[in-house]
Amino acid sequence: MARQGELRVEDVSKRFRVNGSDLLVLDSVDLSVAPGEFLTIVGASGCGKSTLLRLIAGLDTDFRGGIALDGKRVTEPGLERGLVFQEPRLFPWLTVAQNVALGLLNAGLSKAAKRRAVLDHIALIGLSAFQDAYPHQLSGGMAQRVAIARGLVNRPGVLLLDEPFGALDALTRARLQDELQRIWAAERITMLLVTHDVEEAVYLGDRVVVMAPRPGRIAASFDVAQSWPRDRTSASLAGVRSSVMTALEATIAAQVFDTPRAAPRPMAAARDFATADGRV
Repeated sequence: MARQGELRVEDVSKRFRVNGSDLLVLDSVDLSVAPGEFLTIVGASGCGKSTLLRLIAGLDTDFRGGIALDGKRVTEPGLERGLVFQEPRLFPWLTVAQNVALGLLNAGLSKAAKRRAVLDHIALIGLSAFQDAYPHQLSGGMAQRVAIARGLVNRPGVLLLDEPFGALDALTRARLQDELQRIWAAERITMLLVTHDVEEAVYLGDRVVVMAPRPGRIAASFDVAQSWPRDRTSASLAGVRSSVMTALEATIAAQVFDTPRAAPRPMAAARDFATADGRV
């Protein structure tokens, strides 16, 4: 049986109606994510990262092009795509276990199987002692771990993460990055994370994609060869960070100098780290 979690985005463009005019937000985006890959997407604010994630999640189906997961076209939200937002979005009147169980509402499992899945994923995030706690009794980092467990509990083909640590302090953010790295290593499902933080993108990703803004499009792609667990201070990660930052700065410079539709010219350092197989 083929491994699940292969995501394909083909020639996707998205427009919004703003003040009576069409605004092109995404322009001919092509993206392939292999089963079990941890892909991170980085770009300046307003480049369309979150919009692209919403299209993949099936929350917005008004776009041109095609999106498919394991060969099945995405036309609506589905259990095969878990989603974690920047805020935990937990229901305050439900316990940790009950919030995680929401991910199984339409899963078609028996009551006993649902309970086992919920408890297993609460253990996965290290919060077994808090399964009966309420959101107001949790720290911000703990609440976000609950949101991740809810996104994973149905064993989706891909977990989509929309800047999940953006609202956290630096120390908690670093700890949860390590936690997410550990969970990915344990679950080995496909993960796609969007962020504006270059260090986070490089530290977590097998591959980092840089998006250019207005309209959003793929500007560059970089493999991250370091094995897991990773050393944040390693020279190899520093080299990739430098290349990603160079590509990102080029996209911003192109926008500032009134060439927003032109793809940035790749720098020499970026070419050194670009994927050899041409995946974007």
